[in-house]
Amino acid sequence: MIIFEANYYQSIIMTLNEIKAPIKNHIKEFEHRFRNSMKSKVPLLNTITGYLVKRKGKQMRPMFVFFSANMCGGITEKTYRAASLIELLHTATLIHDDVVDDSNERRGFFSLNALWKNKISVLVGDYLLSRGLLLALDNNDFELLKIVSNSVREMSKGELLQVEKARVLNIKEEIYFEIITKKTASLIAACLCSGAASAQASNETIEKMHQIGINIGIAFQIKDDLLDLNKKSKTGKPSGMDIKERKLTLPLIYLLNNAGFNQKRKIINIVKNHNHDPEKVNTLINMINESGGFEYTRNKMTHFKNEALKILNSFPDSQSKQSLEKLIIFTITRDN
Repeated sequence: MIIFEANYYQSIIMTLNEIKAPIKNHIKEFEHRFRNSMKSKVPLLNTITGYLVKRKGKQMRPMFVFFSANMCGGITEKTYRAASLIELLHTATLIHDDVVDDSNERRGFFSLNALWKNKISVLVGDYLLSRGLLLALDNNDFELLKIVSNSVREMSKGELLQVEKARVLNIKEEIYFEIITKKTASLIAACLCSGAASAQASNETIEKMHQIGINIGIAFQIKDDLLDLNKKSKTGKPSGMDIKERKLTLPLIYLLNNAGFNQKRKIINIVKNHNHDPEKVNTLINMINESGGFEYTRNKMTHFKNEALKILNSFPDSQSKQSLEKLIIFTITRDN
């Protein structure tokens, strides 16, 4: 197993802009094609899709696609379509998620439903979904379509499983990992698989990429869980949005698993009935810290990161392999 020391981290940690520098021109070309893939003859639709393009995130998904393709034979026209397909379908699911969650903000911007209401938002999500499907079908990219469609199916199942468990606040660690594997890891796995498939990689290589993606995705989501409990709100206290939404993430599951009967009742009472009380949420976060929950969670995150790097190490050395390694490390060292 690959173990990385603290000083090695310091030497390899880079910004995303530095990591994507070797594929900067490919990302720029992808952005151009992605914008074109959303265009229509409906002015309102073009206004909304233009807004979506402007609030782009870290671009980690296309980076995974392009690094994977470059490692497996080279970037092709199909690679650009793979990146666009994933971005179209994923953007559609995010728009629908915001409607379902009645969320007014995403990545510091107003959500579509906050600006254009639910009906238009759902229709725009449907439009993007259809554009993605047609992009694949018009080019006979059936393998890409299968990879991404399987991911969307798993993401939906993961969301439903999480909703089910949030109602009863009864979740074991293995269920938590099942949820985040479906919800988060399946998409990153699809990015790496579709990149490899676009370069005509063998089934064995695509499967390796899938396993790398699953491990990265699990580590990525665990990092998100840690950030949520450490991120400061306007009051200066941890925001604890997951607790407010009654999501049992790994640090909280660890606390529950190691709590006595009376303490467990207190924890569940806070999550159920006082999850919007900053003082109560802060008390719960302190309990997690004192129980060793944060340390346990960080160790789990490191384990999955190391598993991803171990599989990656079986590939021949290349600039894209080195960049993907740095991107994997970025997933657990980022601060947002």
